[in-house]
Amino acid sequence: MSGRDDMSAHLSMSGRGDMSARLSMSGRGDMSARLSMSGRGKGEILLHFRGNCATMGVMNVVRANGYAKLNLTLDVTGKQDGYHTLDSLVVTIGLCDRLVLKKRKDRASSVTMHGMGSEVIPPDGNNALRAAEAFSEAFGTCGADVTVYKNIPMGAGLGGSSADAAAVLLGMKKLYGVADMGGLKSLADSLGSDTGFLLFGGLARMQGRGDVLLPLNAELEMHFLVICPDEGVSSGECYGAFDRLGEHFSPVTPDAAALLERGDLPHAARYFSNRLYGAAKSLVPAAEQAYLAAKSFSPLGAAMTGSGSAAFALFETKELAEWAKSRYRGKGRAFVTESVYPKNIKPIGNPYALSEGEGEGE
Repeated sequence: MSGRDDMSAHLSMSGRGDMSARLSMSGRGDMSARLSMSGRGKGEILLHFRGNCATMGVMNVVRANGYAKLNLTLDVTGKQDGYHTLDSLVVTIGLCDRLVLKKRKDRASSVTMHGMGSEVIPPDGNNALRAAEAFSEAFGTCGADVTVYKNIPMGAGLGGSSADAAAVLLGMKKLYGVADMGGLKSLADSLGSDTGFLLFGGLARMQGRGDVLLPLNAELEMHFLVICPDEGVSSGECYGAFDRLGEHFSPVTPDAAALLERGDLPHAARYFSNRLYGAAKSLVPAAEQAYLAAKSFSPLGAAMTGSGSAAFALFETKELAEWAKSRYRGKGRAFVTESVYPKNIKPIGNPYALSEGEGEGE
């Protein structure tokens, strides 16, 4: 042991798979461990414990995409512990926020936002920051400096803040070598009703407060025109208006789910609807304008997503969706996108190699 109270130790184990571990500790309380194994499972893992947090692996920077979602159906089924419960069909789409995460040497985390007016989000209301801090607390790791390049409009019902939280959890999972997906799902559920679903993506039936996921055995190609008004809808205010209106509807999600699993998209699309629509349009008239515009192009189906204000129209082909976009004359942003499934997502390359236009808030 040195005058700085540095300490090192070497451990070894023999057998069919030889393993050795070298531990070192500095006077600052930092400790590192290098584990080496020979034989069939040969390899090396480097762990660092800096103060009261751990780092693991060799990656210092990662990129992650946070994908938006559409609620194809949304039934309100009741209340649980003061929160509304839902039965909803959800699908991830190609629109996404881009994130860059850099490993820190302490437990703190930071988030820098770019685009779509996201710079004004206060730290205590930033789901990406909440996700980073929750991850460090749950898994005992160091934190991360996160940069979010927003492309998903805020207050549109597209799950933007939940997408960012899910991307942070997945990015930190990769940074720190955490393999506990069950623990990650529990964290995601605590951060927002869509976050657990967006951790996995694809097409699923989402129930309860969003914590119950039933993946559908179908990967249907869907082409959408999405219309996003400039004015968003507050989710809390929308659910409050729903209660005040006292509307009652028959559920549509079970029938739509059964048709989708049979691959019958045209008939399933007839059930696409959102029981929060009346509440949303009473608060923000632009939500009604977006829905009526989407419906005017004679799509397979149309509905508002989430608690609004965005609406979508489903078409048989990308060309038809592009045709509808070319004829849209309303206010707000309109874009064409498609359903995205996990196996179709390509690996992300160099964390610093942002593509042309990335981070500019399309």
